[in-house]
Formats: sequence, C-alpha cells, structure tokens
Amino acid sequence: MNHENAVEVARKLAKDVLAPSASENDKNATFSTAAISALGESGLLALNVPKALGGPGLGPRAFADVVAALAEADASVAMIYKMHVCGVQCLVTFAEKSADARAALADVVKGKHLSTLAFSEKGSRSHFWAPVSKATRADDSFTLNANKSWVTSAGYADSYIVSGQLPDAKLPTESGLWIVKKDALGFRATDKWDALGMRANASAPMTLENCKVPASALLTAEGFKSMLEVVLPWFNVGQAAVALGLCRASLNATATHLKTAKFEHLGASLGEALPNLRANLATMQIEADGLAARIADVCTHLETPGELTVLRVLEVKAAAGETAIQVTQLAIRTCGGAAFSKHTSIERFFRDAQAGAVMAPTVDVLREFIGKAILGIPLF
Repeated sequence: MNHENAVEVARKLAKDVLAPSASENDKNATFSTAAISALGESGLLALNVPKALGGPGLGPRAFADVVAALAEADASVAMIYKMHVCGVQCLVTFAEKSADARAALADVVKGKHLSTLAFSEKGSRSHFWAPVSKATRADDSFTLNANKSWVTSAGYADSYIVSGQLPDAKLPTESGLWIVKKDALGFRATDKWDALGMRANASAPMTLENCKVPASALLTAEGFKSMLEVVLPWFNVGQAAVALGLCRASLNATATHLKTAKFEHLGASLGEALPNLRANLATMQIEADGLAARIADVCTHLETPGELTVLRVLEVKAAAGETAIQVTQLAIRTCGGAAFSKHTSIERFFRDAQAGAVMAPTVDVLREFIGKAILGIPLF
C-alpha cells in the first residue's frame, strides 16, 4: 500500500461504509464496529507500521490525507482512527525493546487490533502531559490506579497506551507509558459518552482500579518526553486533518444546497440569486484550502525537521480548531433553516467541529505555548 492507494481506499470506505450510517450513529451515539472492521480489512489500521514489521510504513502526510477523507463522511470514525494511529506510533517507537508492543503490532497488521490513548486525567484535565496518578511496583508487575477522562474507543479498543507517574516520581513529568490490554482486571469504562458532537466515538472516562500489569507492559520510563515528541506531532496533524474533512464536507453540502434550493418566484437557485451567499461559499473554500496548505507544511517539517518544526506542530491544531468552527458556522448561516433544522448534515458537522478547540491540548493552551516559543520562554 502506498500513499495514493491508502487515500483511495479511505475514500471508498468513507462512501460505502461510513457515510450511510453516520447520521444514525451520531443520533444514537453508536460506536461503529462495522467501520473498524472495514478499516482492518482494508489494511489502513496498519498505515504507520514499518515494512520491517509487516506494514506499509507510511508517514504523517498519508495519515493526514486518510483522516481527512474519513472525516468528510464521519468525523467520529476519523477520530477513532486518528487515536488508533497515535497509539500505534507509540507501539512502533518502542517495538524493538517491547515484546508486548510487537505482539500488538502483529495483530494490527492482521487488521484485528484497535489501539488508543489514555492520557488525560480528571485531576490534571487538559494538561494531558501531567498525570496525577502514580504507579506502584512489585518485582514482576506494576499496579495502576487512575481516573482517565475522555478515552476515545473506551471499552472497544484492544489496547490502551496509559500514562502515569513512575513509582519513585516526585513530579508529574516523571512519568511512564504502559500498554494495557482491554481485558485487564480493574480496567473499565465508567460512563457512557453523550456529548454535543463526536457522538459516535465512545470517548468516555475510564478507571484503572488496582489494575495489575506485567513489568513488560512498561513501554518507556520517559513518558513525558514521549507524549510530546512521539505522540503530539501525529495527534496534532491528525486533529487538523479531522477539521479539514469537516470543512470540506461542509463546503460540499453548502454548494449542493446553493445549487439545488430554488427561489421559484425568481426562477433561480439560491446561489444564482444571492451574491452574499456566493461570497460566503468563497470564504469557506479559502479557509479550507488554507488549512490544507498548513497541514501540508507541517508534514514537510516532520519529514525534514528544523528549528520551526515545534512551532508548526503547535500552530496546526490551534488554527485547525478555529477554522473548522468558522467554516461550519458559515455553512449554517449560508444554508439557513435547511442546515439548522437537520435537513442537511451541516448541523452534525458544526457540532463535531467544536471538539477540536476543547480537546487537549486546547486552543488556549496551544496559544500559550506558541507565545512562549516566540519569546524564547521554556514551555514547561
């Protein structure tokens, strides 16, 4: 599988599998097991698994294009997929020294394993890099106790990359990452996901209560560094790609409405009759294309890192969250009651777009980081 083929496969899945059930899954907050099965069968779950481990070994650019294609049909599934790929990136990074990671990746390559992240905690909220939970250790095992918040695919993923302070930690940044399997005793979802948007991704709180995992489950004792350097670039690019998919979906739905809705007394479509609506559509196109260019730019930086790479990684999610809100809101204004009353899917796109701004790292936190970076102030 190469880049172009991966995007082609994603578009076909979006059309044939995701789109037909997206509205109903959103309405009922239903996790799409059919979509995950289709992603597994297609090979897309193994997108970033290196060729040496049986995957296609594709990078952030292909990842962004695949996520955007999925998000045009169903942003919830795109979010599930994004979090899976971020989890897989952790497994890939530590596969050489972790038999547990290699075993999980073998199943990912077979299309039989869904991963996700369990970083954010109730006690540290949007500061996902600073877990308040602390592991304890026996000779051959760790015991984890934590209240994790907003774990995408909660109860559905096969493995979770879980953060926590190391047993001898004195600061939250002295943390580790563990791979915890779905059936680990004491690990469970503690609430149902019933939110404004992204309603079909099962992003629920999870609790680890005296959850014992083998010592081999510790992927790294440098959790803080790994969350920022391994996960955050893929996470931010993926979230920006979800936003781009929502922008494109809103743009297409708006254009369709302006072409088909009529002023019968004028004998013209809305788009033909009202120049202000055409101007709104143009603004939406400009913003979507600008976001696409920003994502392409940050992918170039990740492929060839330089002194501005960290800044670009921070900027892309901040910009994407606000762009998606702007474009989807403009779509509702442009289509009027047809969008507001759910006669199109634009209302769903608008609700889904709100998630990007409040998902850690939030737009406000990212702006703080960006300001510090510009001034040469340490981020932490």
